Amino acid sequence: MTDGVDASDRMIDNWTRRVQEQAQRYQAMAARVQEISVTERSPDNTVEVTVNSKGLLTGLTIAESAQNKRMAELSAQIMRTVQAAQARIPELLQQAMAETVGTEDQTAAKVFEEARKTFPEPPADDHPQSDDHELRFGPQEDDTPPQAPPAGPSTPPPPRPTTRRRPPEDDDDDFGGRSILS
Repeated sequence: MTDGVDASDRMIDNWTRRVQEQAQRYQAMAARVQEISVTERSPDNTVEVTVNSKGLLTGLTIAESAQNKRMAELSAQIMRTVQAAQARIPELLQQAMAETVGTEDQTAAKVFEEARKTFPEPPADDHPQSDDHELRFGPQEDDTPPQAPPAGPSTPPPPRPTTRRRPPEDDDDDFGGRSILS
């Protein structure tokens, strides 16, 4: 009977040790991930950005030589450089995971997959913007009011906007700015 108790105690001790080792590996991975920082420079070295493991911008340096650029061009370059830095995060996460919890760990694989979705490779800059257009980031909105077609002999003029008429002076509902209770 003592053999069965001893075997159970050993099994529980082994399980406890494995759980503690796994917890230590996860703590080491969390510490490594927390330390991840990526610095990236634009191709012309006018912009340098640093992002943390969450992809948040922690540093931005703009060279004096950037003052000759249009603001739209500079903002686009900053965004491309941030995206390039963020795109390196999954690789660094995978490396930290491989060195701490291993590549076979399902939780680590899920974290890596989410990082790849969150920080994809930046799009290729095949179409540099011309000087006639501004670059905008975010949802596209059309700021320009709709244009009415030009009035011509065959086109009737656009309808005039309707305006609300003021009530006549002798309107029974007009209390002259006084309360109805006075």
